[in-house]
Amino acid sequence: MAADPDKPTLSERFTRAVIKADNSQPKVDEGPQTVEEIEEAIAHADDKERLIGLIAAPLACLIAFLVVHSLVVNDAKSYSSLSLVLTLTLLVLAVAMMAAAWFRKRLYVGLAMALYGLSIFNLHFWEFGFPFVLFGSWYLVRAYRLQQKLRLAKEGGPSGAPGSPTRRARPNKRYTPPAVGPAKPPAKPPKPDADS
Repeated sequence: MAADPDKPTLSERFTRAVIKADNSQPKVDEGPQTVEEIEEAIAHADDKERLIGLIAAPLACLIAFLVVHSLVVNDAKSYSSLSLVLTLTLLVLAVAMMAAAWFRKRLYVGLAMALYGLSIFNLHFWEFGFPFVLFGSWYLVRAYRLQQKLRLAKEGGPSGAPGSPTRRARPNKRYTPPAVGPAKPPAKPPKPDADS
């Protein structure tokens, strides 16, 4: 069987996979650019964020039952009376995660996911809590970056977009500049007393 001359060798494929090619083209920022596009991106999560939330919520329900069952089996005296409250708390967070993902609310998915992960952390099931904290923080960082991008877009960017007015520094509220107005007339000399 003859080797294909167009097919790269194993060492070439390894080099391409490991060493990043030096592209002379500047990196183009993907994503929304105008204020309206950024506001739309803030209002609604994209498909990838929604899918992660919709997958994580049923897993959270399953993990909630497994964790509470494990706690009750291992320490029945301590957790038998709290099992219902604990299960309901974890299920409410999972349902909140599902509802926020369904309606594409990025910030709420991140908050519910991070709180769920911290709740599982507090029950000493770190292997289950870590992914939820990680993805929850990912959602929150994305929401924060979009808010910063919107703020910069409304202000005209860090250096200002071409044609936009330059932004001046705001005056300090504690400093009161001297009043500018007509100068006060010099004080009149006192009148001489007629008695003296």
